Formats: sequence, structure tokens, C-alpha cells
Amino acid sequence: MARQFLSSKTILSRLVAEGEHQQQDFKYKITDACKLSRSVSAFANTDGGRLLIGVRDDGHLSGVRSEEEIYMMTSAAKDYCRPAAVIHFDTYLSEGKTIVVANVPRASNRPVRALCDDGRWRAYIRVADENIVASPVHVRMWKEESSVHGHLVSIGETERKVMAVMEQGQGLPLQQIVKRSGEPYHSVVLVVARLVRYGLASCMLSGERFVFRLES
Repeated sequence: MARQFLSSKTILSRLVAEGEHQQQDFKYKITDACKLSRSVSAFANTDGGRLLIGVRDDGHLSGVRSEEEIYMMTSAAKDYCRPAAVIHFDTYLSEGKTIVVANVPRASNRPVRALCDDGRWRAYIRVADENIVASPVHVRMWKEESSVHGHLVSIGETERKVMAVMEQGQGLPLQQIVKRSGEPYHSVVLVVARLVRYGLASCMLSGERFVFRLES
């Protein structure tokens, strides 16, 4: 069977038709590598994704200068992410306009933190088409995943208290779980992270904060 080669115009049309979603974002242009690092962090910490640079929010192709955009993206991934994120580039020419597609794979060593305006390093997560600051539960869960030692959910007094609190609602923010359980903050973070990691609890974004609940 002959291999089918698609034109740049066809490839871009298909990508743009998807719109912005958890694994795709549009960028009209890049002017600040530091701010862009939040998108890189979010993609690297979630399921990977791509940025279509030179595409407006409405899907209109505006084009960019590929060398400048690639330089800024590389800086965002290497200089403003900790650890440095992996990024690959594809360049397409359509109707005389250059579009850069920056592909960010899911990181093998999470969390990937981005440098914020206040000088602090924060991990982001991708939810739908938004980059959200990850909760301490996400960060703890990622650290657990990268540990060389396997961890199981052992059921002790702390676990029983936390699970009893989480059974009381459709979803509670971390601070409420800490307050109602009466257990130390870091202990609650660890328990909730392990419950989510092993599918015993779920994490959802409610408004501007994450809430957690036990799976039935």
C-alpha cells in the first residue's frame, strides 16, 4: 500500500479543526518565554500536548518567524522549567505563512515546575484547555510515581479518618479534609495522593480549586 503524504495545509487544517483542548493550545505569537513555561509545565505534567504557534484563538493562521519562536520555546523549556522539559518542533508552510508546532511529551520525571512572576517555581496541570496550578496532592503523587520503591495504601488510623471525611461529600478541597480529619497536613496529602494514584479516590476541578472524593 502506497504511503499517503499530506500537505502542510491539510495537516494544519486538521489540527486547527480540533480547537483548543487538553492536549492542544493556540498561540498567536510568543513574547515571554517565562509565561510560556506554564504551558510547557502543564503539558509535561499531564498527558503531553502541542502548541500551534502562529494561530489565533479563533483558528485563523497568522504566521510567525519560525527561528524566533523556536528559540523562545526552547528557552521556556530549558531555562524556565525545572527540570528542563523535552520539546520537539515541526514547521509548516501554508498559504505563505509559517506555523510552528511545538510538541511537548509527558515528562518521565514529574513534577516539571515553571518559574512564575513572583520568582517561585510552581507545577501546572492541564485541565481541558486551561493551565492550572497543580495541588499538593498532584505533586506528591508524581513524586510517589518516580520513587524507586513501590508504595501501597496501608489502612491505619490516619487513613481511616481521612477516608471517613471523604465519604461525607461529593468532593472536598484538601484544606477541608485536613480540618475535618484533624490529622497533620502532610499526612493527609500523602494519604489522598495514594488514594488517587491507585484509583480509590478521584480528583476534580471545582471552580478554581481541586476537590477529592472516594470512588464508590
